[in-house]
Amino acid sequence: MAARARRYDPERRQRIIDAAIRVVGAKGIAGLSHRSVAAEADVPLGSTTYHFATLDELLVAALRQANEGHARGWAPGPGEDLADALARLLGRLLGAGRGRAELEYELYLAALRRPALRPVAAEWLESVATALAEHTDPVTARALVAVMDGISLQVLLTDRPYEEPYARAVLRRVLGPAG
Repeated sequence: MAARARRYDPERRQRIIDAAIRVVGAKGIAGLSHRSVAAEADVPLGSTTYHFATLDELLVAALRQANEGHARGWAPGPGEDLADALARLLGRLLGAGRGRAELEYELYLAALRRPALRPVAAEWLESVATALAEHTDPVTARALVAVMDGISLQVLLTDRPYEEPYARAVLRRVLGPAG
């Protein structure tokens, strides 16, 4: 009996990562398993464990993908007020399509219990702070990240609507007279 030919599938790893993101978005991290991701990606169970031996490896890949290009969006346009730009960006993130923000924060906060995720979460924080430091000093940039995280979590956890004027006022206070 001839051996069955292995099908070359260069996109399978990416499909598994995309499926993991969808599973976390729909069921939370508690709903993530190799089996649930394999079903979502429509791949054999062995494919998920071949590409990602542990769920932490899969979560790291998902968090990295969620982070890709994220920091670039935090910088204001030429001549744009930093507090206005950041308040507007938070509004877009926390507005009607806030599912992406919920997913990103769930992955980000999973680092509290999963040490393998901490370096990736730290990379995200550092990339945003670095992008903002081009428009202010490094200490203020880190403070802005902390304030935006705080505002974001308050909105996501309380289901209260995002208030752009409030965010703008708080961001201006962090920026001080020069901001």
